[in-house]
Amino acid sequence: MVLSDDLSIATRGRGTRDITGAVAEIVARAGVDAGVCTVFVHHTSASLIIGENADPDVQRDLDAFFARLVPDGDRLFVHTAEGPDDMPSHVRSVLTATSLSIPVRRSRLDLGTWQGIFLWEHRHAPHRRRVSVTVVG
Repeated sequence: MVLSDDLSIATRGRGTRDITGAVAEIVARAGVDAGVCTVFVHHTSASLIIGENADPDVQRDLDAFFARLVPDGDRLFVHTAEGPDDMPSHVRSVLTATSLSIPVRRSRLDLGTWQGIFLWEHRHAPHRRRVSVTVVG
């Protein structure tokens, strides 16, 4: 059994967006007792992470850490075609993930107690991001 579907996620600009519920709905529709769910973002300036979903301070701290690690407007970068957050967004995407694999058990995502799936927008401006979800079992 294979089910594949796309999500269209509107972002508000830089930051994370919890997409666990939307992915879980697709997994439930697949009706797979045991298998794997793959989540893939089709963009080079956004990424996917599995992170803590209980305390929003974790997401803010991740943003703060990446702001220090890969600052906007760093003179190191030549690629600035779309502004000072352009190349830093690409670097942030490469340092995180564009694809995740999550086990499926009893037709549900088998995430840990405090884990959620997040789309991480790395650009300052709002965007609409395409995320593909494929369930195999």
